[in-house]
Amino acid sequence: MTDTKIDMNRIPRHIAIIMDGNGRWATERGKQRSYGHQAGVDTVRKITSECTRLGVKFLTLYTFSTENWSRPADEVAALMGLVLSSLEDEIFMKNNVRFRVIGDMDRLPAAVRDKLQETMDHTAGNTTMTMVVALSYSSKWEITKAVREIAAEVEAGRLAPADIDEDAISARLQTNFMPDPELLIRTGGELRISNYLLWQIAYSELYFCDTYWPDFDEECLHKAIASYQSRQRRFGKTEAQVENND
Repeated sequence: MTDTKIDMNRIPRHIAIIMDGNGRWATERGKQRSYGHQAGVDTVRKITSECTRLGVKFLTLYTFSTENWSRPADEVAALMGLVLSSLEDEIFMKNNVRFRVIGDMDRLPAAVRDKLQETMDHTAGNTTMTMVVALSYSSKWEITKAVREIAAEVEAGRLAPADIDEDAISARLQTNFMPDPELLIRTGGELRISNYLLWQIAYSELYFCDTYWPDFDEECLHKAIASYQSRQRRFGKTEAQVENND
């Protein structure tokens, strides 16, 4: 399948991906942007299957940001329709994948919310991997929501200011059910984070590639993992400290 060698004993437990380049991929082919988004769904299927094969436990995909609501109405409508059509049992049941959503679901059309909830309920017992879709999501929205919850708890006397620490904040984030990503991948050639998991990626390894998401395949995934495996993760320690701990 691939010429890139990766260490199967050092696969990241959690990979987060910014799936960028669908629209540009379609435009370069003289197609509507929605054509690129549809092609991107096929890539999601491939990468989900490969991640389960490799032993990844959490795969988080940036699907639609809160800022994306400002896109042309026809593109937003097409994306919402694509969400509905892409939630196929085959993706999840064939690979024993649990489905979760993070984001402001209240802003989504009722039909989309219902389908998302139905898929989450149907796949709740799957155990090989959890695929998390960030939909109507932004990190600033998520952190603001957590701060408001903490403020309300302090005001109600349920939480003391002195008890507000990193764990207290993490527990109130949308991602409180999973570990932080070890690896963040962005496709499409852009070199920015775009308001995605800002708290959670404090010590993630970042990998950027020029490949548009519809062309991102198993080999591309392996290259990203190989890059991750080539790095020394120090978490603020010196290189010597890390080597001595090993």
